[in-house]
Amino acid sequence: MEETPKLRRGWTTGACATAATRAALHALWGEGFPQSVRITLPKGERPVFSLSHRAEGAGWAEAGIIKDAGDDPDVTHGAEIRVRVRASHGGVTFKAGEGVGTVTKAGLPIPVGEPAINPVPRQMMIAQVEEMAARLGQSGDIEITVSIPGGAEIAQKTWNPRLGIKGGLSVLGTTGIVRPFSCAAWIASIHRGIDVARAEGLTHVAGCTGATSEKAVRARYDLPEGAMLDMGDFVGGMLKYLAKHPVERVTIGGGIGKIAKLAQGEVDLHSKRSQVDFGYWADALGDPNLAQSNTALEIYEQKGADFSTLVAQKALETVEARFGGHGIAYDIVVIDRSGTVIGRAG
Repeated sequence: MEETPKLRRGWTTGACATAATRAALHALWGEGFPQSVRITLPKGERPVFSLSHRAEGAGWAEAGIIKDAGDDPDVTHGAEIRVRVRASHGGVTFKAGEGVGTVTKAGLPIPVGEPAINPVPRQMMIAQVEEMAARLGQSGDIEITVSIPGGAEIAQKTWNPRLGIKGGLSVLGTTGIVRPFSCAAWIASIHRGIDVARAEGLTHVAGCTGATSEKAVRARYDLPEGAMLDMGDFVGGMLKYLAKHPVERVTIGGGIGKIAKLAQGEVDLHSKRSQVDFGYWADALGDPNLAQSNTALEIYEQKGADFSTLVAQKALETVEARFGGHGIAYDIVVIDRSGTVIGRAG
């Protein structure tokens, strides 16, 4: 059997911004730009970053690093993270440059009006300023401006517009490391969506498996964009967080295949981690021939609303059994490929 090649990890935008900060400080404080720079990440790793951009002027210096996300399908892979540093007052302050967003909604870990630079990257950059200032006898009062050229366009492919982060990307990362194909970033974005919806006082949110189901659910309930959570396959990750941070009503929407897996008791709906159990549905519908089916859609084409309504009902039972008891009213919406609602429960 062939070995599966090991996936290469990469570095977060926060790690790149930290390294760029260190390089720019070298230049600002008279040491010149280094060819490369080494930083220490929160868990002790010490990666080296090469500079892709150097610039300086009266009282400021700027360095850039090309983000390498490893083998992760990260939309910011290949983007240049630039940091400009200049002497300031009042400690370390942060500004959003070109392509970095600004927070406009409450509920995120950064206050409204601030650059979308998350707490851990801020702490990492502040640590560089403090360490180098102490070593070189400089003032630690520094203004840090982070820019990502083209970031406003890239941000349209992320959750930032929905989360109320305007004008560009976020500078993210808690460990500094991008682990390939990790679910963590997606689930973290779902959590932030819930935080923002709650901060805006929304009482009804919806998580859907894809764009078609999201469009159908949003139209059916006339929900604002901020109520729509990018659940994807991670219904368990969404509902576990909602159990601790509840709202009054939660709708789950999706196609017949995905919701059939939820109805079977699965809470990770990805095809690599759960499958439709045709024997289960043959028993549930009292038709042994269904055990030979290839898809949930095939069962629906034979059984129609008997199947789609049962799927919705059993999916609701799964949700209430696993995540009930928190004052949340749940309902399920099953759609076909055209976006027509074919089953409901709750």
